[in-house]
Amino acid sequence: MRAHLGDRLVVENPATGVARRDGEIVGLHHEDGTPPYDVRWSDTDEVTLMFPGPDAHIRHVEHGQPGATRTSSRTDIGEAEARPAVAPPTGTADPGDIGRRVALERRRRGLSREETARRAHISPGYLAYLEEQPADPTVATLLSLAAALGTTATALRGAGVDLPPGQGHALLHPQLRDLGPEECRRLLSTHGVGRIAVSTPDGRPAVVPVNYEVVDDAIAFRTAPDSVPAAAVGTEVAFEVDHLDDAMSQGWSVLAVGPANVVTEPDAVRGLARRAHTEPWAGGAREMWVSIRPTRLTGRRITPADQ
Repeated sequence: MRAHLGDRLVVENPATGVARRDGEIVGLHHEDGTPPYDVRWSDTDEVTLMFPGPDAHIRHVEHGQPGATRTSSRTDIGEAEARPAVAPPTGTADPGDIGRRVALERRRRGLSREETARRAHISPGYLAYLEEQPADPTVATLLSLAAALGTTATALRGAGVDLPPGQGHALLHPQLRDLGPEECRRLLSTHGVGRIAVSTPDGRPAVVPVNYEVVDDAIAFRTAPDSVPAAAVGTEVAFEVDHLDDAMSQGWSVLAVGPANVVTEPDAVRGLARRAHTEPWAGGAREMWVSIRPTRLTGRRITPADQ
């Protein structure tokens, strides 16, 4: 019997062939995929070391096809014994959506794979597999990962991505505090997505999200000359970034106010293009760089009162 991380171990009644118990294989002890296995049982959510008997078989996940499985018959297992085991691919550039969200949340919280795996009661190897492959973990594993990362299984699955952030309940005892300039600069980081508030040529206010870079304390973004963000040029504008943690009902925001100007010096334009972390998400031809030099930088953070 051989298995990959993410496969399911099914224990059947020898007389009826009905599954009595099943679980997700979250840990391997041998590189060739032979027993024993660490199994997270679907009925108890506990992880135990399992030496499969004759009443057990492996339900293989078709790696690379999220959610697809095939059930191994006794003959399948016999054939698998005769074939060399193929380890699940790792390190590819095609993780599934769940894996991307898990990896992003883990890095956001400054956790290593080892620490996250320990908190979620899974092996670091299985966590690496989840982050790097289009895997389909069980609900139990997803709940454990969500608890380890301080978020929700719903968020890791991507539900609610079309809803505005901040759907959670307010903290029982919230604390709202002002942020100093240095912390504001740190939260701005080097790049991200922020919102610029401008007055359009017809005199109407508008707030538009843009991909931005921070270079030498200036906030720079790329746009097109006839776009709404281009209306910022030659005016004083407000630029805002924030982060909301729905699971913890807390977050922060930073507001920068200052004059916006077109970057025209060729070397400066080439330098911005070279240092840009990403192309504008909106796509299209956006070759005009606009720079905002903040004259005022303020921010606020909401946390529990006891923090």
